[in-house]
Formats: sequence, structure tokens, C-alpha cells
Amino acid sequence: MLVIPGQAAKDLCDRNLGVSRRDLLRVGGAGMLGMGLGSMLELQALANRSEGVGGGPGWGKAKSIILCYLQGGPSHIDLWDPKENVPDNVRSAFSPVSTKLPGVKFTENLPKLSQINDKFTLIRAMSYTPKGLFNHTAAIYQMMTGYTTDKVSPSGQLEPPSPKDFPNFGAQLIRLRPLQEPMLPFVMLPLPLQESNVVGKGGTAGFLGKAYDPYTLYPSGDDMDMTKMDRIKVDDLNLHPEVFAERLKRRARLREIISDGMPKIDKAVADYKLSEYYDQALNLIVSGRARDAFALDREPVDVRDRYGRNTFGQSCLLARRLVEAGTRVVEVVWPKVANSDNHSWDHHVGLTKRMKNQSAPMLDTGLSALVSDLDERGLLDETLLVAVGEFGRSPQRGVSTSGNGNSADGRDHWPYCYTALMAGAGTKQGYVHGKSDETASAPLEDPVHPGELLATIYHAFGIPPRSIVYNHLNQPRELVKSDAVTALFA
Repeated sequence: MLVIPGQAAKDLCDRNLGVSRRDLLRVGGAGMLGMGLGSMLELQALANRSEGVGGGPGWGKAKSIILCYLQGGPSHIDLWDPKENVPDNVRSAFSPVSTKLPGVKFTENLPKLSQINDKFTLIRAMSYTPKGLFNHTAAIYQMMTGYTTDKVSPSGQLEPPSPKDFPNFGAQLIRLRPLQEPMLPFVMLPLPLQESNVVGKGGTAGFLGKAYDPYTLYPSGDDMDMTKMDRIKVDDLNLHPEVFAERLKRRARLREIISDGMPKIDKAVADYKLSEYYDQALNLIVSGRARDAFALDREPVDVRDRYGRNTFGQSCLLARRLVEAGTRVVEVVWPKVANSDNHSWDHHVGLTKRMKNQSAPMLDTGLSALVSDLDERGLLDETLLVAVGEFGRSPQRGVSTSGNGNSADGRDHWPYCYTALMAGAGTKQGYVHGKSDETASAPLEDPVHPGELLATIYHAFGIPPRSIVYNHLNQPRELVKSDAVTALFA
């Protein structure tokens, strides 16, 4: 299929380009490979500019990021921010324990993380006042894009993903910091962002276009299947048995011959370097680099055990393998639908049993192994690690803050004060930023808005957070309307 560019227009990402992305010449010849990677890589490289100036602590330290997204909203009081001398309906059922940092306590649910908190920063005053954001989908959208939406139902849920959505921050990162080697730039696993039937909201490239969407790895099996990571399939990264590498390269040469006979079209698209992007896609397939990164069975047994033989733990291990192989952005989504029971963080009922026996042990084992493994391999120098949910849980048990029912052993949604973890890429080690009040209800010192957290991520990649992008209507929009919290960096 050949589509010749129409009227010149501003590019969605770079106002200096004369032809819009949707007007770009699309060559169906990439179908010779049975894939769309060539056009994807081409579009990812179209706008590698950011506006404004930066600098300061942490500027440009990160080359990759792993986001452990704890969708569902973990209870900060029952994990990282326990409170003593508080009413019974506030106090955690779990005992506080000492950590490597004097005066800093976690609960007994995090025995491994409590012994390595000298390696990371804890943000104890994540906070925002919701605007229709009491429920998961809208809060997830804000956390992932930096923007709220105009269409929020009374329950806080949104419509399904739309091409008009603001992009996931990972899509922005790979647009502004494209890879130079044949590797998948952005991977999301082991399942999509989801509340009820709203799947993937906040997880796409939105108005940037599908070229910047993440490569999604969602193994088969239900949410309670703890062995699904043993059944990873990346068939689209494999050469078919009948297509050998040399044969594939011959097809590439055939394409060059065809192109040589089309001088007018070649001239029309010269600025887009189609051969360059086709070659990148070809190299990605032929090199096997991406395919090899997914081979968890190549890891020693003791390493796999260290991360935990469950979906979250093995996803964390795979995230390390991916950044080690050159992936820019990996988003590990907590492997349970946001508003669900069993293994989820949405603890409206049965918090004590579910957290002790299910969610907390997986988090403690997987995340502590990831921090330590990245550190031991020297990957923390240039890898930013973030663990955060869309909100915390209500200080008082048994109350309703979002219209949901809560048992006496359940906590509702609470965006006003919660906790996030950051490590690597120049962030401070053994540091606690901010402070919550006596019941962990509100910030006492140094609150951090989700938009500021995203701004800090952009800053770590050497990207001014208020850089301008153009949406589907060619309207200028900032990456995020916030500034970086540079106090988080050494």
C-alpha cells in the first residue's frame, strides 16, 4: 500500500516538521517481513527534540527506567508508614519493625525491604486532592500521563483507551530518547492496566500514535496463575523456520532494488530515511537480542528463586533482563486487576489476611531482589526504579471514602497521603523525603504530587518536564504541568 503525503501540517510532536505523522508515506512493503516494526521505529525517531533547558541534581542520569506499578492502591500504613499511639481503627494489625535507617520503621510485612532501605529513597508524602479521581481508572490515568480527563463518571471510571488520550510517560520517553541499538524500546508486562471492564487506560501512546505504544507481554493464564511467566511467547520476535536470516536480508536487498526504480517516491520521502528504519526493524528480528532477553530459563535457579516464583517476582526479573539488554522503559504492572480480590491491593475487606499471605510477601521478595540485583550488577547507576500505586488506603478502617463498602478490616481509597519508592540514576540512598501526619492522613512536610513524580522522571532522563508536544488537534501541551523534585537526587 502506498499513501502519498497530503497537505503539509505540523507534526504532533515536532512543530518544525512540514508533514504530519498521519500524512506520512506508509509502505506496505514492510509486510514482506510480516511485521510493522519498520514503521514503528521510523515514527519513534521523528521527533527527538525537547524544549527548554535543564540541569541540576540528577539531570540526565537515567538511561532506562523500571516502573513497578502497584495498581490497586497499597495501604501505606500497613507497609512503609506504620503509626503508633493512634486509635485502634487506624493502627495497623502488623507490628512495626526497625530498618537499616535509624528512626525509620516499616511493618513486619516488609522484612527484606527493611534491610536494604539504605539503597533507596522513600517518598512518604505522595499527595493529591482528587477531581473525580477516587476510583482506580481515573487515578491510574493521572499517574501514567500527568493529566486528568474531562470525562469522569460519578464512580471515577473512564471510557476505554482512545487515540485522543494523553500518552503514557513511557511513550514520551522513547519518543524523546529513542534507542540507537536493535532492542524493544518500551515493554509493558505481565498484564494491562485495568479496572473492571476498562482495560489499558493510561497505558498507550494516545495522540502520539501507535508507533510509540509499548510492546505488550501478557502471558496466557488467569491472574491467580503463578507460573504464567514460564509460558512467555514472543513469536513476533522469532524468525519463522522457513525464513533464515540470509533469506530475510535478500528480501531487504530486493526492496532496495524496487526502491531504486521509484526515484520520485524516493525523493519524496528522503527526509524520512525509510531504509534506515526498515534496517532497524530487520536488525531487531535478525539479531535476536530482544528475543533472548525474554528467555527467563537462562537465569540460574537460585536467581529465579530469589525474585520469587510468582508472576510479580518473575516479571521483576524479566524487567532487569530487558534493561540489561537495552530496553529504555519497562512497566511491570501488578499482576491483578486493580479492583479485585486475592493478591490485589484493593483491600476493602480482609486486609490483614490478604496482605500478610498474598500481596505483601510477593512485593517484599520481588522488589527487594530487583533493587539488590540492579545494585550488584552496577545497573542502578543508570537505571531509575520507581514503585508506586495510584493512591494509598484510608487511615481509618471500615469507612467509605469512594462509595465502596468496607469491612472493619478494610481500608478505602486515599489519595491525600501515600508512599512511593525510588532508587538508582542519581537518587539519594537511605533517604526519606517528606513526612506524613500522626495518622498518615495528610502530608506534614514536602508533599509530592503524581505530576511532580513524572516531572522528576523526565528530569532524570535530561528532558525538561514542561517541554511542548502537540496533540491530535495540533494544540500545544506540556509533557507535564509540574516541576521535578530535585531534592530526591544526590
